[in-house]
Amino acid sequence: MSLQAWDDWGVPELTARVVRASFPKGTLAVRIRDVLGPVFTDEPFAQAFRVQGRPAVSPGALALVSVLQYAEGLSDRQAADQVRARMDWKYLLGLELDDPGFDFTVLGDFRARLIEHGLQEKVLDVILDRCSQHGLLRAGGRQRTDSTHVLAAVRTLNRMEFVGETLRSALEALAVAAPQWLAPRIDAGWSERYGARIDSYRFPKGDNVRQRWAEQVGRDGFTLLDAVAAPGEPAWLREIPAVQVLVQTWEQQYRRDGEEVRWREGKDLPPSRDRLVSPYDTDARYGLKRGMGWCGYKIHVTETCDADAPHLITHVITTDATVTDTETTETVHQGLAARELLPEQHVVDAGYVTATHIVAARDEHHVDLLGPVGADTHHRDPDGEHFAQSAFRVDWQAKTVTCPNGKASASWSAQRKSSGTPVTQVRFTARDCAACPAQDKCTTAVNGKWGRSLTLLPEAQQQVLESRRREQLTQAWQQRYHIRAGVEATISQTTRRTGIRRTRYTGADKTHLGHLFAATAINIIRIDAWLTDTPLGRTRTSHLAQLDLAG
Repeated sequence: MSLQAWDDWGVPELTARVVRASFPKGTLAVRIRDVLGPVFTDEPFAQAFRVQGRPAVSPGALALVSVLQYAEGLSDRQAADQVRARMDWKYLLGLELDDPGFDFTVLGDFRARLIEHGLQEKVLDVILDRCSQHGLLRAGGRQRTDSTHVLAAVRTLNRMEFVGETLRSALEALAVAAPQWLAPRIDAGWSERYGARIDSYRFPKGDNVRQRWAEQVGRDGFTLLDAVAAPGEPAWLREIPAVQVLVQTWEQQYRRDGEEVRWREGKDLPPSRDRLVSPYDTDARYGLKRGMGWCGYKIHVTETCDADAPHLITHVITTDATVTDTETTETVHQGLAARELLPEQHVVDAGYVTATHIVAARDEHHVDLLGPVGADTHHRDPDGEHFAQSAFRVDWQAKTVTCPNGKASASWSAQRKSSGTPVTQVRFTARDCAACPAQDKCTTAVNGKWGRSLTLLPEAQQQVLESRRREQLTQAWQQRYHIRAGVEATISQTTRRTGIRRTRYTGADKTHLGHLFAATAINIIRIDAWLTDTPLGRTRTSHLAQLDLAG
């Protein structure tokens, strides 16, 4: 396909006249066209198209249709039908009323081209630039971030289902690509075991029998892999994606000692971040948060939250389900800096905040990262009386710490956490702690050489940590932080309106592109609500909760 020159000369006269007569109060599509113009042009996506070949459908129009598709929860086929049938869509796209539209498969090709050329972020960038030009968005102010889980577009499999389905997938692929090669290497037993989809309800009863079944699957898998890798066999067999997934899965799930095949268990398994959970989506991972587990991804959404402007989504991150919120804080700041949309204050929950993040946000981005840090709960007794770290006086130059009763530390050593974070380990002697009248409020470590110990972050981070712990207990801080709760409404609206809680596609790249379309759709919806003075939705309260039961 080639990108042909295409100019939007405005809405055709007949289209405008018919639409305005049919919708005298306007629609979302009509109002967005009147305020933002054509929204997308072809230029941001030109890199994805050649200069020769048959003419392509306007990528600017396809981007806009993709956004409307998420705004209304449509499939590709339904979205293409709407282009042909909806007058207000034709108005937004600047089309004649008799324009035939395009085949729905073009939308899938457009998404593939965006991913291939790394143009996914352009979708959100364009709408944010438009909003900035019209005074609806500016740098500074306040923004907030939160995340939610995203289910993969595949079944959640237990371990036995996973290995069985992985082997079945590889056999299916080989049966299509090389049937004459595969047939003499398997027998009827293979067809019986792997001919149908692997479901747990078909498994034999009893733990020992199931263990033997899993080991049989392991032996069959190694037999197939040995045959594929044998000298003289076609090299392209090893390049089949399903076979590559089989290789990786068997490395992760099984151990082979000579002729014996057994499950990997415990620490012999790779970490969950590296472990495949489905043969059909190799980017999905199994995540666990607050007791809830899911197979898939996480989406992190950042939005503006100033009262005098629409609340617009400014940044979206898609990660696998094992990535913690704290790992994305710096990525959010870097992304906002690249868009020149860094806030003065960034409001987040405790999952995004560490002392390191607070200092980095302040020093590198001039952003006030507002969020609670963990309380110091060292040896808290039932009455809440204890000597927290803040009760100790630290002399950073002399490298000593003095306890509340005046005893000086005996050890100061630089160390690192398993994550690589530098820390200082400070210790007091057991002799000093055992003789202290306040020992029961400080430490139980009085046996051996050492007594109370402290773990200190680098000086700047430790000071910020202690300052934040004091500050977040005040009413003034809690009032400033109260605005964070509003991002939950954005997560709810995006989930209900665009269906982001379950991805439409397989793979992290496609899933992230879908999230960008969803975020852009929510921005368009919110711009329209701002233009029509639609008030923000109120928090719903159940009838039971409304009952006055105080008496």
